[in-house]
Amino acid sequence: MTTSQLSTARTALEPVRAELLRRAHEDAARVRADAEADARRMRETASAEADRTVRHARAEGAAAAGTARAAAHARTQRAERTRMLAARQDAYAELRARAIDAAAQLRDDPAYPDLRAKLRSAALQLLGPDAVVTEAQAGGIVAEAGSRRLDLTLPALAARALDRLGPEVERLWLT
Repeated sequence: MTTSQLSTARTALEPVRAELLRRAHEDAARVRADAEADARRMRETASAEADRTVRHARAEGAAAAGTARAAAHARTQRAERTRMLAARQDAYAELRARAIDAAAQLRDDPAYPDLRAKLRSAALQLLGPDAVVTEAQAGGIVAEAGSRRLDLTLPALAARALDRLGPEVERLWLT
């Protein structure tokens, strides 16, 4: 595959990438807001649990209180961290599902026939003019030439676009 062919394929797929990224960012903002609300509630619950643990430790005595408080705090921190990581994982899974669903909705867009034609053209450029191009039920196309297969279905394109965000997705959890 030549650099020119790669460049042409990238150019042809740029509108898809841009739309998927736009939608992914919108979905990510909504998912992040939900995750932050969940995290806030989790922190409040964890704080309440820590307060109860501290009161109990003080009742058992000043000497035991310091040790119990440190242990309770460490447990609370671990539990909060575990819940936070689970919430992040759930939010990412939801973001991924929403991105794939949004990509599938592109089939209903009036510009979809042009997009499909660009995908077909890109596939033929990448795999050669003898490639067999099949329209995918989920939208987009699949092209095959010999043992080579190119998956340009809308769900696959959405998943790859989200995967390319890589560490950028982590920034959703940091704000």
